[in-house]
Amino acid sequence: MHTVVTTTSSDAHTWNLIYLELLLREWGHEVLNLGACVPDALVVDTCVEHRPDLLVVSSVNGHGANDGLRLIRRVRAVEELADTPVVIGGKLGTAGNVATWAPRLREAGFDAVFDESGGIPPFRGYLDSLTAGARV
Repeated sequence: MHTVVTTTSSDAHTWNLIYLELLLREWGHEVLNLGACVPDALVVDTCVEHRPDLLVVSSVNGHGANDGLRLIRRVRAVEELADTPVVIGGKLGTAGNVATWAPRLREAGFDAVFDESGGIPPFRGYLDSLTAGARV
């Protein structure tokens, strides 16, 4: 599975991206890691060029929900990316929890939303559901 890993334009953290890249590679994914502070246009252009099987957006700075809403609208506005699975996770807000943000993020176009408190198992479960058909 070809996966693009990114953070949002306002998030300068990289340790989370490296961790996700290593984890995904361990699970058999080919990973393109865009790094920190990635402009929305670069995420969209990269996804159009590389056509990933999955786009993973990670947030550590607490602005993931706000930045993610803007980003997913731009991703979903591109016809070639309309069906690309896109997930977001990490510290999504500075106030409230995932229950506050998840419905808005899903409604805007994210396929799954992962809160930092859930750890890796829900994310792994989602990945397994994506690849279940491919293993048959």
